[in-house]
Amino acid sequence: MRRDNSDERGANKRDLRESLIEAELKTGVHETTIREAERHVVFRIGRIFVGSVVTIIGIILMPLPGPGGLVVAAGLVILSRDVAWADRALRLLRKYSPGIPEDGKVPRSTIVVGVLLMTAGAIAAWWVKGNLL
Repeated sequence: MRRDNSDERGANKRDLRESLIEAELKTGVHETTIREAERHVVFRIGRIFVGSVVTIIGIILMPLPGPGGLVVAAGLVILSRDVAWADRALRLLRKYSPGIPEDGKVPRSTIVVGVLLMTAGAIAAWWVKGNLL
């Protein structure tokens, strides 16, 4: 009885692996070899895992003071490449976010100003910390 169960699990794993590789070969970037398809399956599963963890952390951070919404958005960005519902949620978020067009392309000037403000804040914090000690 036990041997049949383990044989069945092994067969199920092989079937799942073959199905994942077949789906990867038919969708997205067309891989030329099964080895490339296997690698892309691993990357896709890794992206889904990381995106899910980041999104869950962002949801946990929502009631706390801090960037919970930003962390959720970052998780959705990671997930949106592989998961349809995350892409739809991200589009909805972009629709209601001021200053960000629906296609998600942030103007270069906005990025430059953001980087300059973050750098100025970091320098100011470093200077204040240096003067306090």
